[in-house]
Amino acid sequence: MKTTKGERTFYAINYVILTLGALLCLLPFLHVASQSLSSYRANTSGLVGIWPVELNVDAYKQLFQGTRILPSLFNSVQITVIGTLLSMVFTVMAAYPLSRRHFWGRKFFMKAIVFTMLFNGGMIPTYLNMRSLGLVNTYGALWLLNLINPYNMIIMRSFFEEMPQEMIDATKIDGSTEMQTLWYIILPLSLPVMVTVGMFYLIWYWDLFQGVLIYITDTKKYNLVVLVNQLINQNDILDKLNRRSSSAMAVQISPDMIRAAGIMTMVIPIVSIYPFLQKYFVKGVMIGSVKG
Repeated sequence: MKTTKGERTFYAINYVILTLGALLCLLPFLHVASQSLSSYRANTSGLVGIWPVELNVDAYKQLFQGTRILPSLFNSVQITVIGTLLSMVFTVMAAYPLSRRHFWGRKFFMKAIVFTMLFNGGMIPTYLNMRSLGLVNTYGALWLLNLINPYNMIIMRSFFEEMPQEMIDATKIDGSTEMQTLWYIILPLSLPVMVTVGMFYLIWYWDLFQGVLIYITDTKKYNLVVLVNQLINQNDILDKLNRRSSSAMAVQISPDMIRAAGIMTMVIPIVSIYPFLQKYFVKGVMIGSVKG
């Protein structure tokens, strides 16, 4: 089908806007990466742009040997992996019954869940509740408070609702229970939305910041995001690193190089996962957005 002049103009404008938006997101990322991989002279002279100048990895050596970045990385992985698995299980268990039209009280429970998107108990009552449960200074507080995200649950419920009812009825005729139908039929066909919601939870748990500061009192349990924030806000970070490091490691490194290396260490794990899940992610978002 031949496109009109107006359509070609519209597409051209869209391409320009999307390209500019992509560059606005990509260029700061490349600049920070270049800072972490450039020499001290290049950073202090303002020569670093979007490509590394005088390539070296001294900032990463100082970061990994002089800070608690590796234990914090392990803490982030622990919080993210366990939290994502728990959230996926409970989100599925909430979304599936709410997607069945014969489920008694379906509308009431949906309204109650949507209500939590608008109102919550507040920070102080929530903290007192976690303390009474003995979850302060444990990751259990982070997992319990983020167990089900209503928005993610609605996306998954909308996807389940689009499953053909005839297929589900056929499984019941064959003697399948609801759990068997969910496990063997629904979930294998729901890979796009499972990956989409899983990515949402993965990023959410990886980027947890305020909850960690509120509920985790032991600094050894801090995740990577909190540690990198401390690196960014500490003006004397370089002096502390040099005091902890051996004389052989006391090389010329600027605070900006250390901060940039910390940011890249925090971002790269998530960025490296997305390309493998992109095709499922895009499809899941599109299907889940058809119905609200």
